[in-house]
Amino acid sequence: MRLFREQGYQRTTVEQIAAAAEVSPSTFFRYFPTKEDVVLQDDMDTRMIEALERQPAGLSPLSAVRAAVRDAFASYTEADLEIISETVALSTSVPEIRARTTDEFARTIGVVGEALAKRAGRPSDDLAVRAAAGAIIGVMMGLTLPWDDMLSDRKSIEELFSRVDQALALLEAGLPL
Repeated sequence: MRLFREQGYQRTTVEQIAAAAEVSPSTFFRYFPTKEDVVLQDDMDTRMIEALERQPAGLSPLSAVRAAVRDAFASYTEADLEIISETVALSTSVPEIRARTTDEFARTIGVVGEALAKRAGRPSDDLAVRAAAGAIIGVMMGLTLPWDDMLSDRKSIEELFSRVDQALALLEAGLPL
């Protein structure tokens, strides 16, 4: 991230990143399939899934996800939020990262689906599980993909998490218009 800040994303090479990390380019590619993945690498999914697993069994899937999102956000330090702000800024301004972000959302549907399936005692390929996971991630995508409206400071990140909670509440209520 330091190199991207100093040189810009486009001017930073994988070789420079590898050298700064004191690894070879081939080692870099063992951890990151693409340069874009350096920006998108985070523990957001892990934090949310761990928080989801801690939710009481009696909560509905959407209530549990909402609580997990709130818990995950509360676990972020100022430094974490600064990194999120940087990755959002790069994701909104670099077309290659923007395209990879869409792939990440698709991957996250699978991750959330597995967690929901485990919680419900169903297989991860269950139609209802996949539909719920897709709806949840679709709501998140609907709020984050209007790239021109996204800002990249702490206040906008806090507002984004608040809007995700509000949107999940709408989904939970059957999407009343």
